[in-house]
Amino acid sequence: QVQLVESGGGLVQPGGSLRLSCAVSVSGRIFSSNAMGWFRQAPGKQREFVARLNSNGSTLYADSVKGRFTISRDNAKNTVFLQMNSLKPEDTAVYYCYAYRPLGSWGQGTQVTVSS
Repeated sequence: QVQLVESGGGLVQPGGSLRLSCAVSVSGRIFSSNAMGWFRQAPGKQREFVARLNSNGSTLYADSVKGRFTISRDNAKNTVFLQMNSLKPEDTAVYYCYAYRPLGSWGQGTQVTVSS
């Protein structure tokens, strides 16, 4: 069974930065060939797409984070990252790592709070 474990969340002031990590417990060959993504869910709202990174290196971002967030991966460590800069209060949410199909698995989430 695939496990995804996020870390790096916390409390940050507006304009600050955080880097989220997601460690994936699969073989390196499987991880490197699997698309990975980040989603988030704010209180009282539906879970929404944030970013996607395909195995060929292509990326996709939600308009709300484009230019501020960067998704990347370290295939040697089976880890995907989300670098978040210029954070805004509206970025406050639980952030979830997602391994697209064929893995099709979610992490447990990590809280990000942007507040002064």
